Amino acid sequence: MARRAMSLLPQWSSRVFSLELDGAPFYFSLQEKHRGEEVPRVFRGVQPCDRCYSVLVCSSDRVRRAKFYWELRDKLLRDLPPDCDVSPMSSFLPNVKGSLISGFFLKESSHSSERVLRDLIRNDPVLVCSYLRGGDGQLWTQHLWSHPDSQTSEQYCVVPSEAPEYHPATLNIINSDVFYSFEEACEVMRKCGDIIPEATSVMELLPSGAEARSKPDFPVIVIEGLDATGKTTLTESLRDSLGATLLRSPPQCLSPLRARFDREPPLIRRAFYALGNYITAEQVGQQGMKTPVIVDRFWHSTAAYAIATAVSGPVCNLPAEGSEVYRWPGDLLQPSLVVLLTLDPEERRRRLRDRGQGKTEEEQELDHNQLFRLKVEEAYRRISGPACVTVDASPSADQVLQQVQLLIRGKCHL
Repeated sequence: MARRAMSLLPQWSSRVFSLELDGAPFYFSLQEKHRGEEVPRVFRGVQPCDRCYSVLVCSSDRVRRAKFYWELRDKLLRDLPPDCDVSPMSSFLPNVKGSLISGFFLKESSHSSERVLRDLIRNDPVLVCSYLRGGDGQLWTQHLWSHPDSQTSEQYCVVPSEAPEYHPATLNIINSDVFYSFEEACEVMRKCGDIIPEATSVMELLPSGAEARSKPDFPVIVIEGLDATGKTTLTESLRDSLGATLLRSPPQCLSPLRARFDREPPLIRRAFYALGNYITAEQVGQQGMKTPVIVDRFWHSTAAYAIATAVSGPVCNLPAEGSEVYRWPGDLLQPSLVVLLTLDPEERRRRLRDRGQGKTEEEQELDHNQLFRLKVEEAYRRISGPACVTVDASPSADQVLQQVQLLIRGKCHL
């Protein structure tokens, strides 16, 4: 069994298991003995002929773990029988940061999945469990497979569990979904060198840590907002009216690499975009010695999209306001002012249609999923150090420009 898997076993019975079915979360936990608890909700609809399994990815190498999990769903759908339902699943220790491991819950009636699962634990970084129903239908047990050829397994009673105080995804956000230090993001990119040749090109573009946080002589104004809120029009107008330098994040030097890293798992993709912020910060530090600097998107966007993606469900599942996940990285240049442009959703969609431009997967999700948009907007508002100043972008471009210029005069004395 893999070293990471072995390290999980001493606390295995303390873990909570989370499963999403049709967008609704279900939780269960383990006990050595059954004490009359009711059947966990996730098992109530299981038919007598069905078999259930879980597959959890547990490599100690987090880049390998992320890559394998990213590819595991396709592998399961390809190799398992067509009647097998595959649903996202995770396991965690309540309130223990970094304890979340992810995988899938399987339910099938053809009884032909075990061969595939035994091959998985023989060759891949996974823990596999089967779930068996007792004779009276009221007792379910989890059997943790110890070895692909072994006929024995550790057994626990499965019982209902209360929903955790915080969404499980929040346990692993720091330096996995959102990066808070240059070195943490660099470490991920360095480890990708053997599997993603383009990672070497990214490393060659990076500044030193000191260059990414050096404070310029002139003010730095960041303009944030969803697509089609008027950022490009406003940033170009501010550049012209203030005699400023206009920069964008991700920086232009990373543009040829974006499509490659957009295909990668969140850990690697987020590290790529985090490093883009540090490259932009170096450019800001250089240009800010000569002129004011306007930046089209910066760390707020990187963090807000990542948090909204990682945390499933409604807005109330987001980490509470004041949580450390919203804090600005200590080694990244802080802007003088951050303006968040907001716009009525219907008007924003109309502007997007008029553009007719290609969009990233996350931008497409904004268009089709109102809940995701609300989570992104709320995450923007909760980020601190510096916080966003919200500006309604629905008036004319000239009116928005005038309002932002007043903010800049008051805050930056330009």
